[in-house]
Amino acid sequence: MQFLVFALTYPIIWILSRLPMRLLYIKSDVLYFLIYHVIGYRKTVVLENLKLAFPEKPEEELLKIRKKFFKHLIDLMMESVKAFSISEKEILKRYKYKNPELVNSYAKQGRNIALVGAHQANWEWSVTMPLVLDITVYGTYAQLQNKYFEKKIYKSRKRFGIDGFDTSNTIKGMQSNFSKGLRGAYILLSDQSPQPHKTYYWREFFNIKVPVHTGAEMLSKRFNLVVINYVAKKVKRGYYEIEFQLITEAPKEFKNYKITDLYTKLTEKNILDQPEFYLWSHKRFKHRDKVPKEFL
Repeated sequence: MQFLVFALTYPIIWILSRLPMRLLYIKSDVLYFLIYHVIGYRKTVVLENLKLAFPEKPEEELLKIRKKFFKHLIDLMMESVKAFSISEKEILKRYKYKNPELVNSYAKQGRNIALVGAHQANWEWSVTMPLVLDITVYGTYAQLQNKYFEKKIYKSRKRFGIDGFDTSNTIKGMQSNFSKGLRGAYILLSDQSPQPHKTYYWREFFNIKVPVHTGAEMLSKRFNLVVINYVAKKVKRGYYEIEFQLITEAPKEFKNYKITDLYTKLTEKNILDQPEFYLWSHKRFKHRDKVPKEFL
């Protein structure tokens, strides 16, 4: 069954990926109309999230943000498809790194780096980081159940030089690298909602107490990683600018959860700059009524 699904769908993805971006965006406009106006996919979820995050904003403004979000979300789907065949020249023209020298300065010092980030604007094209960073870049990801798609997506990411670990093998993979003396920068998206029973820390996210991931902080302290945030800002349709933002070069000097706090505050600020381009379709606040007593 896995192969049948792959055989029926991958040729379509392959063909779409070879279309010019202008044609993909025409298809995106059609899909947006169907998904937003006809199917209504997660419109209620997105509006509820926006009301929770921005209670001070009138509903009319929130509806405009929601509409822009869905237009962007469908564009992101098309941009992810295009990543299967896009050239290095074109993707670097569309996905420009503002200050890679910040990361490269620590790479020259022989430091290992945690690149923390959020699901903001286009995070999928961050697989191009090896093209501008002077250090091996590793991504962490959840393996797809379909092994045929997993193989193709892994190969697509490797085109630009990125390597990766399944999320469950991150610590083991990092330990193996360090034991061999291999330096690396590790992309760790840390903004989504962990399961409450696996949560060590709860804090405010847009003034609502939620469970937060602390893995990036734990790893940075354990392996003495420089912690650098990266954020993608949308310049215009199909074009992004990526900025690296230093959080700390001395993680062991911080009290527990302080690095997580700094990351969360920075993520909030970056979202406020362009709220329509954050992943609001994810139920980020779904555990807000399960806060343990010790965090109330």
